[in-house]
Amino acid sequence: MNPSLTISNLSISPPLALAPMVGLSHSALRTLTIELGGVGLLFTEMLSVGRLPQENALVSPFLFRSPLETPLFYQLFVSPGHDIIPAVERLHQLEAQGIDLNLGCPAPNVRKQGAGCALTSNSEQVRQTIMRLRRATTLPLSAKIRLGVDLNECRLLEFCRMLEGEGVDLLSVHGRLHGEKFCRRPRWDWIGKVKSALTIPVLANGGIFSVNDARKCLEQSGADGLMLGRGAVCRPWLFADIAREIYGMPCVPSSLSFADIYSRFVSLLERFRPERRLGRLKQFTHYYGQNFSFGHHLAIAVQSSLSMEQAMERAQSFFEKRVQPL
Repeated sequence: MNPSLTISNLSISPPLALAPMVGLSHSALRTLTIELGGVGLLFTEMLSVGRLPQENALVSPFLFRSPLETPLFYQLFVSPGHDIIPAVERLHQLEAQGIDLNLGCPAPNVRKQGAGCALTSNSEQVRQTIMRLRRATTLPLSAKIRLGVDLNECRLLEFCRMLEGEGVDLLSVHGRLHGEKFCRRPRWDWIGKVKSALTIPVLANGGIFSVNDARKCLEQSGADGLMLGRGAVCRPWLFADIAREIYGMPCVPSSLSFADIYSRFVSLLERFRPERRLGRLKQFTHYYGQNFSFGHHLAIAVQSSLSMEQAMERAQSFFEKRVQPL
């Protein structure tokens, strides 16, 4: 396996990316994965081009980043009629390493705005958006897509070739259709169809929760690298495991306990304003608890907490019971 990939003028090593996820791909999780090792590329959660220019990077949970968090691509979601240029100018001010266009989010509130996967219903509109982006910046451009509304290989490849032709430097492909839930096994072989049709790097995304998943995904897709989403929230050390076992990189296995990693995440949340911390801890705990046979007890205890102090007391009580991981 090639331990690196090139995106425009950026060298990414290892070719492993933390996916953009609402409420999860913030500074605390990005920093935690960096500290545990193995992640080569970071993404923000999706940002509205309408609100982005007014966001205060010093306090916004969407924009705050530490110097450690690099390279970082900022993901934009664009609704029809929105002017994308002020958002791009703002990202230049923030010294972004790249810009990602969200063409895959299936969330109903995003689709109602004509953004996310809904934007792909009009290829010409997407083309014009990419053209405006490309004229407005020299930064690397990436896009994240799903496989479409149905399995139509001709339409999918035509769309992807259009993205490449208009200047997209990296394509991340989630191996599910627009309406499919996460419980549906991703079609990694269909990501392979996209990879075979393009010359730009392709990242495979969806259903990667272990090193074995990562190996199978790479074998079936032939992708240039992997984008980890929920699997990286469940197991923030998974990047290091994949980098070591698949790409042969010198990532030392973490000596931290499950409780230590959880506690470190809590400490990283302190960089946010107090009213922003508990909600993000609850979202993280929902996934992190899946490491344990009775992890739902942890998730429920934290979810019902009214303060960070109460959440930490309950979490510590859970870990002190020496509950065995799965």
